[in-house]
Amino acid sequence: MTESTLNPSRKRARAERLEARVTAEQKRLIEHAATLQACTVTEFMVTTLQEAARRTIEEHHRFELSLRDSQAFVEALLHPGPATDRLRETVRRYRKATGD
Repeated sequence: MTESTLNPSRKRARAERLEARVTAEQKRLIEHAATLQACTVTEFMVTTLQEAARRTIEEHHRFELSLRDSQAFVEALLHPGPATDRLRETVRRYRKATGD
């Protein structure tokens, strides 16, 4: 029984290649980490890089949304729209509940 039979995800064809030059110390560190994870250096590097890439993209999107939301908030403070009936009702209920 081959390893690809045991682990069907390993059957996926990998057509692209990434290369990196590392120091001897970095290589030893990566090899040690791969051993602790019970996987090959290639599996360890691909998995780790993929997770880091996803985190980076997620953080970037979160920052963009945060910046856009902040700008929208400031814009609403500087240029508030007219009060709607719903807003007036909300203020009335708030005042009644708090005694203001």
